[in-house]
Amino acid sequence: MRGLMMDFPLTVTAMLRRTESLFGDKTVVSRSAKRIVTRLTYAETINRSRRLAGALSGLGVRPGDRVATLGFNHFQHLEAYMAVPVLGAVLHTLNPRLHVDDIAYMIGHAGDQVLLADENLLPLVQEILARVALRHVIVMQQTGDAPEGILSWEDLVAGAAPLAEFYDSDERDAAAICYTSGTTGKPKGVVYSHRAIVLHSIASAMTDALAIGEADTVMPVVPMFHVNAWGLPFTALFVGASQVLPGPHVDPESLLGLIESENVTFTAAVPTIWLAVLSALDRNPDRYDLGSLHTILCGGAVAPPAMIRRYQERYGLRILHSWGMTELTPVGAVGRLRPAELDESVENQFRLRAKQGRPMPLVEIRARNASGLAPWDGATCGELEVRGPWVASGYYDNPGSSDRFTGDGWFKTGDIVTIDSTGRIDIKDREKDLVKSGGEWISSVALEVALMSHPGIVEAAVIAVEDPRWDQRPIAVIVPRPGETITIEEVRAFLEPHFPKWWLPDAVEYVEQIPRNPTGKVQKAALRERFRQPAATVLPSV
Repeated sequence: MRGLMMDFPLTVTAMLRRTESLFGDKTVVSRSAKRIVTRLTYAETINRSRRLAGALSGLGVRPGDRVATLGFNHFQHLEAYMAVPVLGAVLHTLNPRLHVDDIAYMIGHAGDQVLLADENLLPLVQEILARVALRHVIVMQQTGDAPEGILSWEDLVAGAAPLAEFYDSDERDAAAICYTSGTTGKPKGVVYSHRAIVLHSIASAMTDALAIGEADTVMPVVPMFHVNAWGLPFTALFVGASQVLPGPHVDPESLLGLIESENVTFTAAVPTIWLAVLSALDRNPDRYDLGSLHTILCGGAVAPPAMIRRYQERYGLRILHSWGMTELTPVGAVGRLRPAELDESVENQFRLRAKQGRPMPLVEIRARNASGLAPWDGATCGELEVRGPWVASGYYDNPGSSDRFTGDGWFKTGDIVTIDSTGRIDIKDREKDLVKSGGEWISSVALEVALMSHPGIVEAAVIAVEDPRWDQRPIAVIVPRPGETITIEEVRAFLEPHFPKWWLPDAVEYVEQIPRNPTGKVQKAALRERFRQPAATVLPSV
C-alpha cells in the first residue's frame, strides 16, 4: 500500500518561494572589499535575484549549464546562490586562493559556461581566460567601469526583466557543485542535488543541530566559495534568519566590529579564525559588546579544547564543535551535549564538547578497522564511514574514485575515529597522518590538541619522520608565542602526564606559521617534506 501524499519536490525553488512570501522584511548586511556596507531586505535581494536570473537566461544560460562564481561573502554572491539554481542551472563556487592552474582545471572539468567574479579578482580572471574559454564573464562588487569584454553585474540586473517563473527542477537535479581541495591528485567534483540542499538546510536548523531560526542573525565567516559556506546561506534563507556577509576582510577587529554593530547571534569559521579572534579579545577584553552572540560554530579542523574553554570562561561565549566534509554538503556531526550531560561536571562537559559530536539527523555512521566494524565503545578505532541523503554517492566524471565507497554504499571518510555508546564521534587522526612507530599507531591530532593548550604555543602540528629503528617517529612543529622559547625537554615534560612515553615527540621544529592549503587545512605533506631530516633537538628514540 502506498501513502497518499503529494509528490512535492524538495528544491531550492521551493525554499525561495517560502523566503519570498514569509521573510521579505528580513535583512542582508554586506561589506565590500572597500568596506562599504550595503543593507537590503530579503524582498529586495530576491527581486534582484529574479532580475539576475532573467539576465542570465538572456545570455543563453539553460537548465543544466554550469555557472561559476569567484568571489567573497557579499550580497551579490548570495543573489547568485538563488538565481542560478532557480534557472535550473548549476552553481559552481570557485576558491580564488587556489593556484590558477587548479581553478582552470575545475572550470574545464565542470564545463562552466559563465563566470561571475569580484572586481578585485579580475587580474586572476585574466590568467584564467588565458587557459580556458568561457562564454561570458560578469564582474561583481564593481566600483569602476567593467573592462572590455567583461559584463557589468549591476548593468545586467538593472536592464533585465525579472524572471517571472522559476524553472521547475526535479529534486534530484544538480543545484550546485563544489570541488574537494585536492590534497591527493586532481580536485574531485561533488554535485549537490536540490533535494540534498533542502534536507541539509532543514536538518541544520533543528534544535539539536545548529539551531538556527528566524530570530537569528547569521554571519558566515567561512567563505561562500568553500562548500557553500557550510550551507549557512541556504539555511538562513529557509528559516528567515537575517544575514551579515563580511566580505574579504576577516581579520579579528573587522569581525568583532560586525558582530557588535549588527547584533550577530550565530557565526561560523575554522579554528584559525577563532584563535586569532581570541587573541584580539585577550588584548582588549572590554572593547567589544558581544552580548548578542550565542553560538560560534567551529569546524574544518579539530578545535583545541583550550580554545573552547577560554572562550567560555573568559567571555561567556560558546564554541559549538562540528565535523563535515565536501562530500557531506558538508555538515555531518554536531557537538551538542545531551540533556543528561548538562548535569555532569564542568570538566566532563568540556571534554565532551571537544569531540566532534553526534551525527546530524538522517546521517548514519559506523567505523571499520582490519577486524571489521568497530564497537561503539569510545575506545576502538576505525575509519569513519557515513551514509545519508546529503552524502555523495560518487564524484562528477571521475569513475576511478570508487575506492572511496564501500560495496554496500557507504562513503569512506579517511578519518580515524572512536564512537562512544551515545554515537559521539571523536576524531583521532586522518588515516594518512597517523604515525606508525614500532608497529603501533600514534595520533597526531591528540598530540596537537594537547600542545595547543600550552600557554607558550600559538599553533602546533605533529608529523611523522622516518626512523631506522621504529619506522616512524613523531616530531612537533610549533608556532611559539612572541618571546617564548620552548625546548624539546619542556614539550615532552608538558605532554608526559597525558600520553605513553613512546608517543612523545622526538624533536621540536619552530616556524612562524603553520602552512595551510586554501581551505585552511594544515599541509602536513609540505611539513613532512621540509623536515625529513632529523632536527638538531632530536632525543634518542624510546
